[in-house]
Amino acid sequence: MGSDTGFLSLVTAPDVKAVTDLEGRTLSVDALTTGYAFVLFEILRRNGLNERDYAVAKVGGMVQRWTALRERKQDGTMLSTPYNILAKGEGFIQLAQATKVIGHYQGNVAAARRSWAAANRDKVIAYIRGYVEAIDWLYDRVNREAAVQILRKNLPQMSQDLAERSYDELLDPQDGFFRQGRMDMEGLKTVLDLRNRYGKPAKLLDDPMKYYDPAFHAAAIALRP
Repeated sequence: MGSDTGFLSLVTAPDVKAVTDLEGRTLSVDALTTGYAFVLFEILRRNGLNERDYAVAKVGGMVQRWTALRERKQDGTMLSTPYNILAKGEGFIQLAQATKVIGHYQGNVAAARRSWAAANRDKVIAYIRGYVEAIDWLYDRVNREAAVQILRKNLPQMSQDLAERSYDELLDPQDGFFRQGRMDMEGLKTVLDLRNRYGKPAKLLDDPMKYYDPAFHAAAIALRP
């Protein structure tokens, strides 16, 4: 099943006003071999910047990259909600929302070994059903206040305002979590295309169905009332 686009945005230092301003600058990634790094490279490429035009630093996960950006150790990075909201609140620039530049993109997914899924079919189907019901509950605006409080209970350091803004972004009707746990097949193709372009060693990945078995999701949806 699929979850979302990754909610990725290119966020930069306050003096960077356009993607082309990143020429000669340093950007951070978690690792050079991950899909989110490839999204960054593709955004830059589509704005006329090739790999020789900028430097890349391997910094680590989202928290580490945000901290490094705040300390001006690099000039830009990819951030997801709520870190893009935090960054904008401190004067940093959200230059681009990834899907607005590269189109469909499959970010987070639920995945399992084929052998395990086959041996635990009922558990997989129940998991998908539970997830879909939870997403439906979250999208119901009647539950907005309760959802925000659950978020703050699990992330007590998050302010009320940030939690509310995070809810609105994560549950945006157009760009929020995918409904019904669907897989974005066009987005999955984009993931493979980016790995073909930037992955090392080079390897051709051309069949999305090698990585997705729709039977579990179909069975889960069929059982919904």
